[in-house]
Amino acid sequence: QVQLVESGGGLVQAGGSLKLSCSASGLSFSSYDMGWFRQAPGKEREFVAGIRWSGNIRAHADSVKGRFTISRDNAKNTVYLQMTSLKPDDTAVYYCAAAYRIDVLSSGLYDYWGQGTQVTVSS
Repeated sequence: QVQLVESGGGLVQAGGSLKLSCSASGLSFSSYDMGWFRQAPGKEREFVAGIRWSGNIRAHADSVKGRFTISRDNAKNTVYLQMTSLKPDDTAVYYCAAAYRIDVLSSGLYDYWGQGTQVTVSS
């Protein structure tokens, strides 16, 4: 079955950096669009970044543009989220998601979801 396993979360001070990874198995990774979402306590899940199956098109939420970068390595079946200049407002559980040729990267209509990894940014 399809598995998406996130890693790389943790506790970091404001202004610091973290790199999240999501390792995928059970699907033809290079054919799937991938996304990162996050959910803070008491808030709805929100789109963070997405990348097309080929890697040539990326999208980032306005709140993270210039600070976060999504990338992928199809040879390793892994998608990454490099996070820099972290703020306390970035504190959330971060989820990886996979979709087969989704229409809009920022929509929540992904086919598969990981269990999430906690990111906590202290002030």
